[in-house]
Amino acid sequence: MNTPLIIEILLVEDSPEDLELTCRALKNANLSNHIQIARDGAEALDFIFCEGPHAARRIEDTPKLIFLDLKLPKVDGLEVLQRIKGDPRTQHIPVVVLTSSKEQTDVVKSYALGVNSYIVKPVNFESFSRAVQELGMYWLLLNHPPKLDK
Repeated sequence: MNTPLIIEILLVEDSPEDLELTCRALKNANLSNHIQIARDGAEALDFIFCEGPHAARRIEDTPKLIFLDLKLPKVDGLEVLQRIKGDPRTQHIPVVVLTSSKEQTDVVKSYALGVNSYIVKPVNFESFSRAVQELGMYWLLLNHPPKLDK
C-alpha cells in the first residue's frame, strides 16, 4: 500500500513573482517541506477534488492550509473558495486569501463564503515574508482543527 504524500500547504497563485516570494518566505520559516502549487483556479480544484491529473489522490488527504489568490485565470479565487467551503469533504480546510485586492466587495464575498482569513499582500518583501511566515506558523503549528472521520 502506498503511503500518501501529505500536502501541508496548497499554494494557489498565478503570479511567478508572488509565487517565488511566498515559497521563499515559507522556506525561511521551515514550512516548505510539503507544498503543492496550483497556478490557476481549475488546477486548484482538480487537486482539491482529486480530478484530472490528480484523480489518483484521495480526497481525505486534504492540505492543512490553502493560500488562495483571488485574481486567477480559468476559475477565479472566489469560485474556488465557494467550491471548497460548499463541500462537506473540504469545508474544514483553512483557507487564507492572500491577494493584492483591497476591494471591499472581495473582502465581504470572501467572508460570506467562509474564508478563514483575508490578507492583502504587503508591497515590500520583508512585510510580505513576515506575514506568510506568521500565517503558516499559526495554521500549521498552533491551530487545532477538528479530527475528521475517514
